Amino acid sequence: MKIFSAWRKVRDFERSRLPFLHSVIDFDILIEIGYAEEEGKPLTLKQLLLLIPTSRTTVRRRLSKLVEEGVVVQRKSASDQRANLLTISASSLKVFGKYAGTITAAFTFPQA
Repeated sequence: MKIFSAWRKVRDFERSRLPFLHSVIDFDILIEIGYAEEEGKPLTLKQLLLLIPTSRTTVRRRLSKLVEEGVVVQRKSASDQRANLLTISASSLKVFGKYAGTITAAFTFPQA
């Protein structure tokens, strides 16, 4: 079982295909937004701020950068025009699907 070669493959994928992940907070933001979207209940900024255990300023700054890079999309809520719903862009969803496949393949070891 070669654990570090598996982690190396994962990190190579992250560096080449996920350059927008600059910190663990970026990853946390994307996980929370993606999870809420999968559950059919996209998050608002206020909900996101309650989920990420760091300063509001940091979350806002990191989210703003992810929106600017096209990873996260903000759209107006149909029920409340004041609120923006956060979703993961379609192209980023594809990359995350490949990322999940890379992780699964890297850590699937033959049974001894």
